[in-house]
Amino acid sequence: MKKSFLYWLTLLAVVAIINGCDSDDDDELWGNWVELGAFEGLPRTDAVVFVIGDYAYVGTGYNGEEDERYRDFWRYDPQYDTWEEVAPLPDEAPARNGAVAFAAAGKGYVGTGFDDDENKLNDFWEFDPNDGAKGSWTRIADFPGSGRYGAVAFAINDKGYVGTGYDGNRLKDFYEYDPSTGQWTQKKSVKGSKRRDAVAFVINGEGYIFTGVDNSDYVTDAWKYNPETDVWTELRKITSGTNDDESYDDDYSIVGSNGVAFTLNGYAYITTGGPGYAGNRTWEYDPETDFWEEKSNFEGSSRTDAVAFTINNQAFVATGNSSGYYFDDVWTFYPDEEQDDND
Repeated sequence: MKKSFLYWLTLLAVVAIINGCDSDDDDELWGNWVELGAFEGLPRTDAVVFVIGDYAYVGTGYNGEEDERYRDFWRYDPQYDTWEEVAPLPDEAPARNGAVAFAAAGKGYVGTGFDDDENKLNDFWEFDPNDGAKGSWTRIADFPGSGRYGAVAFAINDKGYVGTGYDGNRLKDFYEYDPSTGQWTQKKSVKGSKRRDAVAFVINGEGYIFTGVDNSDYVTDAWKYNPETDVWTELRKITSGTNDDESYDDDYSIVGSNGVAFTLNGYAYITTGGPGYAGNRTWEYDPETDFWEEKSNFEGSSRTDAVAFTINNQAFVATGNSSGYYFDDVWTFYPDEEQDDND
């Protein structure tokens, strides 16, 4: 029987709908966020975190509702999803937010930041988790750069690295701390843009710095640091249309500030923060290819200035703020699972 024009038109429409559904399925983002028990300290933003062994230590920060900065610290045990208060920064260490932290040689280090008197700080403190029931703090040599906040820090081979930030101007200087000598050494400055409120992480013994803001511009350049050679290598830029390689599909924009980063299974992840607003975006970075892949959005409230950490190959994001709200929730992320809104 001869088919009518209307029949074929209808059939084509059905096929188009089916293909459209298949395309949507192909484009579905992967990654599942699961909420855990709340952080036991007061809600806060702009805190710090370092990891020693099987525990994370979260402390300092700011709560705008109370207009209060903190010096307390809390130890997180992921095996039992529990928090225990440990020794706070001593009284002579100002309460602060916008500080940095790293762990090296079995101890934690916290410094820089912004205090109640609007001072930009350069003091640094060492935490020994094995000194007493709750650990103890000792002041070490001051950070040799200018007092600042919004810097980045990471550790490689039991040495800490601190740089960038804001001291009244955006910065790109960079320093190494060696716990075995107690000495700071200035290293080559981060190449490219000055920046504050960037993110940093370590993969395979090299440090990476992404995002941040310079004056009113969100930076697009990204850099990798080799501590053995003291050399910075430029990576592909993180916004569309800015890379010279025409074969590179950079149809994305990862620019922003006040996000967090963590590593998992050889990949890095940037989440929350954003360009001028509290965000929930999540991106996965492959250091082998220098490519990014979008993952499912962070499922908690959109936010800035959270903390992120990885313990025993499990990633966590906690605290932060958005529009006057200050958070104490904690989330874990499974990048290879399908998103489930009911967990």
